[in-house]
Amino acid sequence: MSADRVRSVTDTAAETPDQTSGQLDEIRAGYAFDGPILKLGAVVIGNEAHADAPVQIPLSVMNRHGLVAGATGTGKTKTLQLMAEQLSEQGVPVFLADMKGDLSGVATPGEGGTKIIDRATSVGMEWTATAYPTEFFSLGGKGDGIAIRATITSFGPTLLSKVLGLNDTQESSLGLIFHYADKNGLALLDLKDLRAVISHLTSDEGKADLKELGGLSSATAGVILRNLITFEDQGAGDFFGEPEFDTRDLLRTAADGKGIISCLELPQVQDRPQLFSTFLMWLLADLFHDLPEEGDLDKPKLVFFFDEAHLLFDDASKAFLQAIEQTVRLIRSKGVGVFFVTQSPKDVPAGVLAQLGNRVQHALRAFTPDDAKALKQAIATYPHTAYDMEKLLTSLGIGEAVVTVLSDKGVPTPVAWTRMKAPNSLMDPSPQATIDGIIAASTIAPKYAAVLDRESAYELLTKRLEAQTPAAPPAPAAPAPAPAAPAPKRQAAPKEEPTIIEQVAGSSAFKSMLRSAGTVIGREITRSIFGTRKR
Repeated sequence: MSADRVRSVTDTAAETPDQTSGQLDEIRAGYAFDGPILKLGAVVIGNEAHADAPVQIPLSVMNRHGLVAGATGTGKTKTLQLMAEQLSEQGVPVFLADMKGDLSGVATPGEGGTKIIDRATSVGMEWTATAYPTEFFSLGGKGDGIAIRATITSFGPTLLSKVLGLNDTQESSLGLIFHYADKNGLALLDLKDLRAVISHLTSDEGKADLKELGGLSSATAGVILRNLITFEDQGAGDFFGEPEFDTRDLLRTAADGKGIISCLELPQVQDRPQLFSTFLMWLLADLFHDLPEEGDLDKPKLVFFFDEAHLLFDDASKAFLQAIEQTVRLIRSKGVGVFFVTQSPKDVPAGVLAQLGNRVQHALRAFTPDDAKALKQAIATYPHTAYDMEKLLTSLGIGEAVVTVLSDKGVPTPVAWTRMKAPNSLMDPSPQATIDGIIAASTIAPKYAAVLDRESAYELLTKRLEAQTPAAPPAPAAPAPAPAAPAPKRQAAPKEEPTIIEQVAGSSAFKSMLRSAGTVIGREITRSIFGTRKR
């Protein structure tokens, strides 16, 4: 560490021994909790870590949400890993969005070394090489892991509009298209189903139906259709369809009682930021719909780490932001904690940021006027402290952070410059053989292995068109073809349905069929905050 940095950081502490002792006592008392905790590290004052003053978070407030922020390379990923390990140890399932593939190391024991042991000793904590129960997932099977898919009808018009980059008018029109499909029993399971419905509404045969949807013009429907075709041509069709992922599979524990860490591998879809960030929001919204109200629990049912959170909020409509804010506010009472991970607090809208009671802020950079403005905004969100926050936030070392959390009484703790403990698991990606072995041994992988393509909007509209096309020619020659009666052939289709349904019912995808059965039998779907389907 350079002499300049030592001076600048030392200056952030109180200047006299009495002041230093008073600040240390205040922080020590502020982080003394009863009950289960997550240990982050030790307080630093005057560039010295005080092992007798641990910085920790009560397990019971992990459903009060949080923020992990900091510039690239400052240690955010390792903070996520450290928190995930301790949650797992205490029986809490964890969801991690793994952007670069390096969080897969939670499944492999760490390699240790002198630096890691020395750091653990300096913060008064033990370090033991440990692997944690892990399940690997991928979006649509792109990459390593169990495929996570969603049906179009479950995803809903609001989230899909975000993915397609639609404006407010087009988003409203897409909502009308979903309404039409829901009301007419046209199950939207994959992209070709939605494309078929829009094509029908913009065709000569669908003009009457389109006219009934007063707020939907053929021009707007055509724009949506073109966007959808482009989206599908880019390979997005893999992410939608059946079997649909059951988000309750994220709430499992291992045989030894440890919470399973669900690691969503995203390196293969890094070039689709809107897609994966919106898919993460769908997972949250789906959990919100499924879970019962619980109130305050001794420990959360799940802690969800939402990486690259700024991608979700970029170019989002006001209605979309309000839906996020509402979901985050309400999902706490269902036992789910959400931690947004991004570079700066300014990346998170004020309405959401206000709900994030637990804050771990790694170093910020101030190389440009915009950076300096972001730094001042970040400082303004912290309680009063004896630290010189402007100097501190730009001088933190790798693996150091400024922390303030909610106490077990719901009161913000004092701001603490913290030297973080290193994770017990591997701080690099797990070996490919380890990942492959975990995926092969997964007990839930067979549920999602085979893609199912059952009868839905595309097939129903195709049958309808085929039924209308041959109807005209027989009319002139009515006497002769009467015995042939093409109608009975068309009536044979319903007889095949029980066989198909029986096959589906006997398969691992039966539950997915049930989750959207309302559209198959023609009932209109009830939609929720994001326009996602309520079960």
